[in-house]
Amino acid sequence: MTRIVAVCGSRREGSYTKRSLEIVLDAARDAGAETTMLDLGAVDLPLYHPDRDEQGESERLTRLVREADGVVVGSPVYHGSYSSTFRNFHDYCSKDEFEDTAVGLVATAGGGSYGATLEHMRSTIRGVHGRVVPEQVGVRGAYNVYDGDELTDEDVRRRLVSLAESVVEEARRLHPETARAACADD
Repeated sequence: MTRIVAVCGSRREGSYTKRSLEIVLDAARDAGAETTMLDLGAVDLPLYHPDRDEQGESERLTRLVREADGVVVGSPVYHGSYSSTFRNFHDYCSKDEFEDTAVGLVATAGGGSYGATLEHMRSTIRGVHGRVVPEQVGVRGAYNVYDGDELTDEDVRRRLVSLAESVVEEARRLHPETARAACADD
């Protein structure tokens, strides 16, 4: 079965990034994928140190990404880029984790600007050989499109669902063996 992991780079309680990624994972499950949320705000992951192999939960977390067929990374916009939480996790990752992995991008902004954040995420994921799908989702004024836990903007929902479908489709193209295995199990 195709495995999709969402990596939430927010530590905020009630994070719009996490809520957006949950919608992506729901749509990926609807498309027949097995899904996992990797909430970086709820794990033990010390500041990356290049001279130490394993720190905190780094081995388990990088294994989740390495074993995934597709990954959707999400970050809030901080100072025109992604969060330090996402960056710290990303420093633990290499091409071993992202080689031949379909990757989708989500950035949530309190204001209106998320373009640079998506570009920074795309560049650094490509730097570790991730296959970033052309589709990406930026959520402008996130506090205006959510009412509590509920996404109220149907265009944003449509784009998040479409992103999930694109990542699942690309993951199946890159890993036909897992797609065939799921068909054989049915």
